[in-house]
Amino acid sequence: MITGKLKNDIDKLWGEFWTGGITNPLTVIEQISFLMFARLLDVAETRNEKRAERTKKPFKGTFDGPDDKRRWKNFKQLKSEQMLAVVSQKVFPHFRQLNGGTTFAEYMSDAQLMIQKPSLLVSAVNMIDALPITDGDAKGDLYEYLLSKLTTAGINGQFRTPRHIIRFMVEMLDPKPTEIVGDPACGTAGFLVGVMQYLLEKYTSPKGIMIGENGDKIYTGDKLEPYREHIQNDMFHGFDFDSTMLRIASMNLMLHGVDNPDIHYQDTLSSKFPERFAKQATGCFDVILANPPFKGSLDAEDVHPSLTQKVKTKKTELLFVALILRMLKKGGRSATIVPDGVLFGSSKAHVALRQMLVDDNQLEAVISLPSGVFRPYAGVSTAILVFTKGGRTDHVFFYDVDADGFSLDDKRDPVKENDLPAALEHWQKRNAKKDTDRTVKYFTVPVSEIRGNNFDLSINRYKEAVHEEVQYESPKVILGKLRAVEVEIAKSLDDLAKALS
Repeated sequence: MITGKLKNDIDKLWGEFWTGGITNPLTVIEQISFLMFARLLDVAETRNEKRAERTKKPFKGTFDGPDDKRRWKNFKQLKSEQMLAVVSQKVFPHFRQLNGGTTFAEYMSDAQLMIQKPSLLVSAVNMIDALPITDGDAKGDLYEYLLSKLTTAGINGQFRTPRHIIRFMVEMLDPKPTEIVGDPACGTAGFLVGVMQYLLEKYTSPKGIMIGENGDKIYTGDKLEPYREHIQNDMFHGFDFDSTMLRIASMNLMLHGVDNPDIHYQDTLSSKFPERFAKQATGCFDVILANPPFKGSLDAEDVHPSLTQKVKTKKTELLFVALILRMLKKGGRSATIVPDGVLFGSSKAHVALRQMLVDDNQLEAVISLPSGVFRPYAGVSTAILVFTKGGRTDHVFFYDVDADGFSLDDKRDPVKENDLPAALEHWQKRNAKKDTDRTVKYFTVPVSEIRGNNFDLSINRYKEAVHEEVQYESPKVILGKLRAVEVEIAKSLDDLAKALS
């Protein structure tokens, strides 16, 4: 969450744009994103230069050396008029030339600097230069806060999945560098970036770990070399119908080492999806991670019949699960966030979807999340469904997450209580024969019992409450204590009366 001084700095920057004549919130977000990207592009270049110097291996740079005027560290020192000229005439054309011919170029082709006042550009550059956008998940937090300023933010169920939830889901699926990974509602590509970060950490040798300027570890991913071509060009696929999100997604992935991600403008529930992207729409993916929209407008007439034949509904949360099953290869696996209603809804569509997961595929886990995970933008209760396309379901692993390491109010401050590490550990060590105690946070349930409960997947249906016997004092003892208190009160009143006489 953005709090304190950082929040004030963003608010001040937003105000600078407003007073500078740029009042469309979407335009403000895009312009701030472009400038953040310019800075991060320079940061990534510097990191690659240091890595190349250390490993003695050449790399194809984004710029023409350290003195290139298009680099953030160089143009930020220019005077206002010079800065405006360089950014508008050199930096933005450079954006449009990056990885020419790729999907990234597709979303940067119309990128242009809307800032006309030199003083506004200087103010924006200075303020963005002071933001900690290279620390941890600061980029995602900044985007989240910027998006909260849009009056439409959240209306279509769009809100960023917290980084620690993404990491948990990625670790549950353990993606491999040979696999194909997708997200049918990718937003800013948080899940795809999460997979890339996971691979970098997992496939970096001890010698490949570098220490950054702030003392943080930089994972070079030196053991990924045999898979570089696949990772750069074929591994990552994302779709969304918000062009601003796609632009940010492309920038986000590129800055995390994916030069040519397959990112496209597309409503994946639409009948046009299989027409435009036949390969990706059916049986393509080894891994799909998603937090699809839970609500919002839906053109029921445009939904592809292959989805409505399986689940006759207009509810996007049900259709997206059916879509993900269609997009997965046989044996492909997914971790998908759904609202709790998907787990226990009694409509024919709800039951049909759950039956399809259980009887036609391998439903592996239901991870119940606390209701404050998406605060302050939504208080909806959610769960993570983990499933594999095809196979059969014998047992389902349940885990009741009470705490995720942050307070469950709108502040979302860090707290000590965090069930996610334990949930991951028990998931990795799950044993259907041993995990049978339903009075603890995790247990497995045989599929026959789930079928007998109309395919209900809510954890409370199967969890057993522990009732502790409370010992009370006898009425005679309680009455004696009350009389003793009465005597003490009477004595105090007598003492008070004497003092007043």
